[in-house]
Amino acid sequence: MGKAKKKGGGKKPQQKQEDDFDDDLAFLEAAAAANETPKKEEPPKEEPKAAEEKADGAAAAAAAAEDAAAAFLAAQGIAGEEGEGGGKKDNKKKKKKKKGGGGGGGEEQKAPQSKQGKLLAERIRKQQEEEEQRRKEDEEEARRIAEEEAKEAEELRKKEEEKERKKQKQKEKVARQKAEGKYMTKAQRQKAKLAEQRLEAMRAAGMLPVEGEGDAPKKKKVVYVNKKKAKGKDNNNDDVEESESKDTEHAEEDKKEEEEQTAKKEEPEKPAEDGDDGDKEDSSGDEWDADSDDDAKFDDLDAKLQKVATDDVEDLIELEKKKELERLREIGLKRAEQDRIEQEKLAKIQAEQEEANLKEQLAMQKREEGKKKREAQEKANLDARSRDDLRCPIVVIMGHVDTGKTKLLDKIRKTNVQDNEAGGITQQIGATYFEKKTLETQTARLNETEKVELTVPGMLVIDTPGHESFTNLRSRGSSLCDVAILVVDLMHGLEQQTIESLTMLRKRGVPFVVALNKVDRCYAWKTCKDSPIRDALKEQEEGTISEFRSRSTNAKVQLQEQGVNSNLYWEMGDEDWTNSDFIPLVPTSAITGEGVQDILLLLCQIAQRKIWKQLMWCANLQCTVLEVKAIDGLGMTVDILVVNGYLREGDKAVFCTLDGPVVTEIRGLLTPPPSREMRVKADYIHHKEVKGALGVKVIGNNLEKVMAGTSVLVVGPNDEEEDIKAEVMSDLTNLEDKLSTDKQGVLVQASTLGALEALLQFLRVETKPPIPVSAIGIGTIHKRDVTKISIMNEKGHPEYATILAFDVGVEREAREHAQEMNVRIMTADIIYHLFDQFTRFMGELTERRRQDAQSVAVFPSIIKILPQHVFNQKDPIIVGVEVVEGILKIGTPLCVPALGGLHVGKVTSIESNGREQETARKGASVAIKIVNESNPTLTYGRQFDATNMLYSTITRASIDALKEHFRDALENEDWRLVVKLKKVYNII
Repeated sequence: MGKAKKKGGGKKPQQKQEDDFDDDLAFLEAAAAANETPKKEEPPKEEPKAAEEKADGAAAAAAAAEDAAAAFLAAQGIAGEEGEGGGKKDNKKKKKKKKGGGGGGGEEQKAPQSKQGKLLAERIRKQQEEEEQRRKEDEEEARRIAEEEAKEAEELRKKEEEKERKKQKQKEKVARQKAEGKYMTKAQRQKAKLAEQRLEAMRAAGMLPVEGEGDAPKKKKVVYVNKKKAKGKDNNNDDVEESESKDTEHAEEDKKEEEEQTAKKEEPEKPAEDGDDGDKEDSSGDEWDADSDDDAKFDDLDAKLQKVATDDVEDLIELEKKKELERLREIGLKRAEQDRIEQEKLAKIQAEQEEANLKEQLAMQKREEGKKKREAQEKANLDARSRDDLRCPIVVIMGHVDTGKTKLLDKIRKTNVQDNEAGGITQQIGATYFEKKTLETQTARLNETEKVELTVPGMLVIDTPGHESFTNLRSRGSSLCDVAILVVDLMHGLEQQTIESLTMLRKRGVPFVVALNKVDRCYAWKTCKDSPIRDALKEQEEGTISEFRSRSTNAKVQLQEQGVNSNLYWEMGDEDWTNSDFIPLVPTSAITGEGVQDILLLLCQIAQRKIWKQLMWCANLQCTVLEVKAIDGLGMTVDILVVNGYLREGDKAVFCTLDGPVVTEIRGLLTPPPSREMRVKADYIHHKEVKGALGVKVIGNNLEKVMAGTSVLVVGPNDEEEDIKAEVMSDLTNLEDKLSTDKQGVLVQASTLGALEALLQFLRVETKPPIPVSAIGIGTIHKRDVTKISIMNEKGHPEYATILAFDVGVEREAREHAQEMNVRIMTADIIYHLFDQFTRFMGELTERRRQDAQSVAVFPSIIKILPQHVFNQKDPIIVGVEVVEGILKIGTPLCVPALGGLHVGKVTSIESNGREQETARKGASVAIKIVNESNPTLTYGRQFDATNMLYSTITRASIDALKEHFRDALENEDWRLVVKLKKVYNII
């Protein structure tokens, strides 16, 4: 306890010591501040010596302050170390003193500083360093200011010296001119200049000679100069002396005259220079004398001029006449030269025109001759036809999608093309050749009873797409064929594309057979594979036959509605066969094969009995392009249907393109094996020569732009190439319109030209609104195609930076480049899937744009407040209203035009019968909530009431947004309201 008390009691002296230390510290800081104060009052500009003396004084003062601080610390006893007990510290000090004293005469050792002393010394040192730094900065600033002032003073002095030098130079120049007698006043200079101009004009007009009287004074000056040079000569010769004395007298007289004139010239300027009135009075008389002398000189000059003018007036007139005649002669020569050049050019142009006309006439003449030869040869070939030499009939199979057209052909060919097609849908035009042997084998069972002799060499069947988008291909197929098969689904009857195909066939007058397909779908049908239809019907139950009769009758009724008389082919009499209006119906099943023999034999009978005249083979070449397609390993190939004539390898064929006719050599003729599709990849058979009718694939150069559906001709040895070219290009007009492109739009890429036509037809006609197409292509999509369409992003139409790719591949490099260039590639193997993709994309894009424009677009509306339905008068205003005109939507800003366009607020909610809704149309009574964020104190009944109609606030921007994104949402009545509101708000 005693120790604790001791410790506790020792704290008070320590506390007191610390307080004393703080007081001392404050005292020292005040002293430092006192030392710093005089320094701040130093003048900004000092001479270097004064600055150094002040710096020495400040350093001495700082040292003195440091010594004073050290002495003060020593006096306060802070220099020793702190310890726990005071006694121990004293003992240690005594010991140290003893050790120091034992050294004998050595210097006193400094006592170690305490912690507070060190801190205080460190602070004083930092203050001194800061003072020193400030002092140096002040000295530097004073020196810089002094240098700048000295520099400015030096520049000012130089400018003054330069000004004085110029003045002195000007005075010397004036004095020199006065001494030389060349000094003239302003008036004299003007008169002399005017006189010089007159003289120059007279010399130019030929009125004065070039060397005149004005040269005399120069001669006097020369004599005067020679006299000067002769001054140093010896005076022994009296004659020389006399002549020199005379010259001297003349020179002195001239000099005196010049000095007098100079004095007279100087006298008018003296009043301006000296400002002395007396001088002005003295010089007035001399100036008058000088003016009178000048006037006298000019009078003499005018008299001379008049004399010369009077003497030479006739010469001047003659001279002017000569000059005018010379000018006219030169103009005439120039015009004659220009006329000659023009005549030469005109003659050259006429000669070239005549030569071109002659060439054109010769070419036309040769073309006409070639045409006559060709027509004569064609006529001879037609006359040489024979019934014994028939070509293959061309049969086209048409009908609605999914009626079984390709499956029916597969059954005849014993192939499976339909299962390999994308979605089981035919999307290209294809051709299959059946040999006579195949036809005999297929119809052998039926022919046992019918006893029909087949004279046709075979049959060429063209398969067309049935989808609605392939109208162009069905049209092309129907225009090529001799006879057609119209496939009708027995279960569904006539459908849209079936009716379209029927119309095409009747329009072209093509005989056709109706195949009532899917007969095996009848209830309880018993399959009789590959049997004649009548044999199959004999095996069926009564109920099945009854259903078949009912469905076939419905088909006949539907055909009758289209104006077509028809009957089951075995029930047709001789009169029906002879009447071309009656169409035979053949029930078939493409799955089990019933009725296939019947339809083949019936087609052969129609060919041999009805259309044998047009089936007689002719040597005239008749070819039509079916498709243009790129094939790996072969490049761009053209599928051609050779109807008549021969086509040989090495022939010079002429194809029709958008860029004009293309002449190319046929490098290869390929056909698929018999009973095989041209579309199916197989081992093609190479031919040196093919005879119509046959489908053949042609290999050649520059076939990329060949137009499908156009004819192909061959330049023979006796044919004119220009005539063949003109004949080929005659049927381009329709195709050119179909494949034209727009400046802005998507890129369409397809595997064949027929599919490309179908895509373009859909995008431009069937899509609402139409989708523009800026570029087209056939084959695989490459990087260059992506680059071509990416420019739509730069043109501000990113939605058109899209490639619609149908049944084509896309290179990996093209896909990567498309991601970089923000280009969308939409691919599909089924054409209407591609339509759906782009339609969906455009719908999403339109909706997104509508949402973006929702804040800008304001629908037009006029509403009337119902005074008996006011629920809240302000913040927010909730009232019942009736929509008088237009469409009221949530977010519509409302105002009162009658009160100077008073902004009421924005509609934030619409309710009808307790249910919220987005819009309210004309005649609706709803409750609305109006919020005015800019003026929440707006109150119904104070600023406005039920007598004021509320209008939607529209602007030019909102009208543009409505036109661009919401055109379909507004009716004609709403647009009339927009026009009315434009007048209310004065919108231009």
